[in-house]
Amino acid sequence: MQHKIMLRPEEVKEFVAAASKSSCDIDIFYNRYVVDAKSILGVLGLDLRKVLTVAVNGYDPDFEAYIGKFAIAC
Repeated sequence: MQHKIMLRPEEVKEFVAAASKSSCDIDIFYNRYVVDAKSILGVLGLDLRKVLTVAVNGYDPDFEAYIGKFAIAC
């Protein structure tokens, strides 16, 4: 499942902590850059001024509920 989100730099630590609690494989990407959402350095290396796409490979209801607060309307 994919979600379009926007993150502020101060939210990255909380986002990575929530992703790390999930047993699913979670990637976050923008254009050709793909990083593991459980890596704080990887997420901080992305351009946080742009819309990011989060791909969750599996289903984790807790993470799905959490990510909703960062979702943007498309």
